[in-house]
Amino acid sequence: MNADEYKGYVGVFDSGVGGISILRELVRELPNERFVYFGDSANAPYGEKTTHEVRALSFDIARELHKAGCKAIVIACNTATSAAAAELRSEFDDIPIVGVEPALKPAVLAERNGRVLVMATPMTVRLEKFQDLLREWGSKADVVSVPCEGLAARIEKGHLDAPDVIELLRSLVGSYAGNVDAVVLGCTHYPFVAPQIRAVLGDVPFFTSGEGTARQLRRLLESGGKLNPKNTQGSVHFASSRDTVEELELYQRMYECGDTLV
Repeated sequence: MNADEYKGYVGVFDSGVGGISILRELVRELPNERFVYFGDSANAPYGEKTTHEVRALSFDIARELHKAGCKAIVIACNTATSAAAAELRSEFDDIPIVGVEPALKPAVLAERNGRVLVMATPMTVRLEKFQDLLREWGSKADVVSVPCEGLAARIEKGHLDAPDVIELLRSLVGSYAGNVDAVVLGCTHYPFVAPQIRAVLGDVPFFTSGEGTARQLRRLLESGGKLNPKNTQGSVHFASSRDTVEELELYQRMYECGDTLV
């Protein structure tokens, strides 16, 4: 990453395409900001790696974004947030670092005493950050968490209308069809298969972390005097550790299809 090219940008990263669902909310909330999105598709998915591996990968990316002059970093990945956010904030304390977490709180508040299904990666479900969230809000609803092994990796491949996507979802959450009141999409990849999840589970409300993440970024940029003026032309630039034309075209397609997600 070139320091002159990305100076003053907001850096956004994920293990691959998933964080593009967060990126869209950031652009909607902050249309005058310039964003550089880095997808670590060569190492995806993070949710099935060890905590040490995810932390090391996250630090490598954050160091590059920081060195390139980004004014803020958004960790657009639930797994990386759980594994590395606190350490990244300590290391790079001169810029705001915003993470994401499963939207369990708004789901529970909307569906008190109902059944809330949390779909997340195996690591997100396992780590203490999610367990703390579950302890805080789990008593106010019937919360069921499902580690969706293999789902993020399948989404990385694209072609999401293929029959095997529905088959995988049925194997993961099909037993809850007609028996949940809300679904928390606890991985930033999952909004890209929201129609398929709805086809399996029924017409239930979905809760994602994008809007809250975007509002938090706005607050931190405003409080730090780093918000771009309204006459600034916003932009989005994509980069990937799998640096091929095909991969970057996939990122662009995922970005453009975002309005139809949830």
